[in-house]
Amino acid sequence: MKLADTLAGLTRVPGVRGALIVSRDDGLVVADTLMEDINGAAVAALAASLAGRMRGVTAALGQPEPVMMYLAGSGGTLLAAPSANGLLVVAVAAPEVNTGELRLLLLDAAARAA
Repeated sequence: MKLADTLAGLTRVPGVRGALIVSRDDGLVVADTLMEDINGAAVAALAASLAGRMRGVTAALGQPEPVMMYLAGSGGTLLAAPSANGLLVVAVAAPEVNTGELRLLLLDAAARAA
């Protein structure tokens, strides 16, 4: 499946404002589908930084890498799921998004992006 198809599936969820495929190591955007007011480069850098810090924390605790990262704020939510090939599948959503549905789709997209 193409990366564009993966992102299109995520952006069909009501409340999702954008989706990205991000290089986990350097935080660069590989592919994206974003609303105009979203800075894709900033989201990619934040997601990669969050993933790197979470890997460090879980490694220090002797635990495996997280399968989902969830950052919620008053203006919205960022969810990221690592893929086996060094990519992150990221979604930016409004506060009212159905996070359960979005989480399942992100995990599926991360598995397909591997």
